Formats: sequence, C-alpha cells, structure tokens
Amino acid sequence: MTATCERIGGRRVLFVMAVEAEYGPHLRARFSPLLTGVGPVEAALVTGMALQELARQDGLPDLVACLGSAGSRLCPLGDIFQISSVSWRDMDASRLGFTKGVTPFIDHPVDLPLATPLALPLARLSTGANIVGGEEYTAIDADMVDMETFAVARACSRFDVPLMGLRGVSDGPGELDHIDSWTALLGLLDERLATAVDLLPDALGSIASAA
Repeated sequence: MTATCERIGGRRVLFVMAVEAEYGPHLRARFSPLLTGVGPVEAALVTGMALQELARQDGLPDLVACLGSAGSRLCPLGDIFQISSVSWRDMDASRLGFTKGVTPFIDHPVDLPLATPLALPLARLSTGANIVGGEEYTAIDADMVDMETFAVARACSRFDVPLMGLRGVSDGPGELDHIDSWTALLGLLDERLATAVDLLPDALGSIASAA
C-alpha cells in the first residue's frame, strides 16, 4: 500500500497499522493507514521503504502514529493507552556482555521514548515476534505487548521522524488460545481508537502554533 500522509493540526501525519482486521469503520472514516503486516520484520521493512519513498519526494511526515491492538494483564481490556516508551523483548545478546533488549553496536536505550502529545493514560510497551499469553507476561518488563511498534520506531529513527503509539487492550487476562480471543474486542477498539485520533488536531495544532 502506498504511504499517504494526512494533514492534521497543520502537520503531516502518517498512520501505520498492522492488518485490516484492526482497521474498522470508525478509523476508516478518519484516515488511510500504511498497513505493514504482522510482526517486527514486516513492520520495519514496510515502514522503512515507505519513509524512504516519502523522503525521496521531500514529503516525510512530521509525525508517525502507530496504532492498533495490544495484549496486557495490567491494563484493562478495551481501554486505550498512549505509549510512553517501547522495548524489544526478542533482542538478547547478554551472553556477549550486551544489555538485554539493546541491539549490539547500535546506541539505543532499552526503552525507546515516544512522542506523547495527547492527554491520555500512558503505558510502556514491549514489541516481539511472539504471541504472548498465560504466565509469559510475568517475564516481560512492560505494561503491554505488541508485535510492531519497536520496529516502526527504529525505521522512524533512521529518518529522524517522531513516533507516537496508540494501543487498545484486546486480550491478556485468561488464555489466548484462538484467533477469536484476539478479534472479539477489535470493534470496540476501533471506535475508541478513533476517538483518540480525534484529539490530534487540537494537540498538534497547539504544537504548530508554539513552534
């Protein structure tokens, strides 16, 4: 899908999502996202290619907004959170003396801070290539889990574009044993994420006015 920036609050915003299933009628009425596919490899590849093309056209966004669902055993089901920071739970080169979560020979913190322009509850997010369930949550140092945001953040950092994250809790309590366990709340999250997106014009407009 071609990357198209929306003009919001005087800023160019690129919305990034993983799959069509999370992109319901309420969000469809507001923007056209870049759909990356599932997981950190697809997210990094598609986002990086899109930003490279936008840079070639001298049209990089002022902000990338990565949004969709997430799992959590700490945050209530159905609630929407703005992501304060994101980490990469798959990266572990600690046997060689590197800090767990940090890519060897690349200078980034364990928790990458994200832009938080909205007056919404904040949460720390962990990205990885696995579907998390059950007691696996106890080993993860974050409030929520997803499969794309850290990869999108790394792509954005290469082009010096700020990233904000919006995630709704689709699953976590109980066992996640079928795709229906994930999709059951996507309709509600679509509506609530759209309400959060509606806060962007005033927030970004205030930033633009102050700049």
